[in-house]
Amino acid sequence: MTEILRVEGLQKRFGGIVVSDNVHLSIASGEILGLIGPNGAGKTSLFNLISGVLRPDAGSIFLRGQKIDGAPLYKRARMGIARTWQNMLLFRSMSVLDNLMVGPREYVGESIVRLAFGRAGVRATEAAMQERAMGILARMGLEQTAGSLVVDLPYGQQKLIGLARTLMNDGDLLLLDEPMAGVEGAAYETMQRVVRQESEAGRAVCVVEHNVSFIRDLCSRAVFMAQGKILQDGTVEELISSSVLTELYFGV
Repeated sequence: MTEILRVEGLQKRFGGIVVSDNVHLSIASGEILGLIGPNGAGKTSLFNLISGVLRPDAGSIFLRGQKIDGAPLYKRARMGIARTWQNMLLFRSMSVLDNLMVGPREYVGESIVRLAFGRAGVRATEAAMQERAMGILARMGLEQTAGSLVVDLPYGQQKLIGLARTLMNDGDLLLLDEPMAGVEGAAYETMQRVVRQESEAGRAVCVVEHNVSFIRDLCSRAVFMAQGKILQDGTVEELISSSVLTELYFGV
C-alpha cells in the first residue's frame, strides 16, 4: 500500500490548552483508520490541522510525500484532502444537487478567462460534474432528492448528503468527522457500505467516531487520543480490550 498521509510531531496549543501534542500518524491507500477517544481529546483539531483550518505551531504534514503544512485550506482541498464536518455545513437553502456541485476539487466556472473564451468547455465540464453527482446520489439511493432543498430532508439523509458532497472531491484522502452521529437504520447501512467502497477503490480514510461498532466493523487499525496525545495505536480489538483506555474513554 502507498502512504497517502504522514503527520510528524504536530503541535498546537491555544494558550495553556494543548490540542495536539507531538502527534505522529500515517495512513495508507485503501486503509480505514479509526480515531477514537473522549470528547476534547483533540481528534477534530487534528482534522483541522490536516485539512488546513488550523496551522500547526510545530511539526509537518505530508500528502503523498509532499510537505503541505504551509498550504491554505482551499489548496489542500484541490490537492485531494476531502472531509466532512460534525455539523455538516451544508447549504440548507440550496438543492441537494447544487450542494454536491460545490464539492469538486476544481470548478471551471471560477475562471473568468475560461468563462469568457471557453463557454462550451465550461458547459461540458459542468454537465459531466452533474452526471458524477447523480451517480454518487444513486449509490446512496438518494437520486430522487436531487432537486429537493437540503433543509427539507430528514437528518440521516442530510448526513449522507454531507458524505456525498465530500465524494465529489476525487482525491486520495477522506476525513470523516463523526459521520454516524444521529444516523441509524438504512442511512447507517448506506454510510457503512459507501465508506467501505471508497476504501476498496484505494482511498485512504480516517474516521473520527464514538460509535465503537462502526469502528470495529470497518477499521483494521485505530488510534486512541486523549489530551492531544496519541496514547495507543493498534487493532480495534487491542484498543477496546485495554483496561487503561477503557477507563479513560468510558469512565469504568
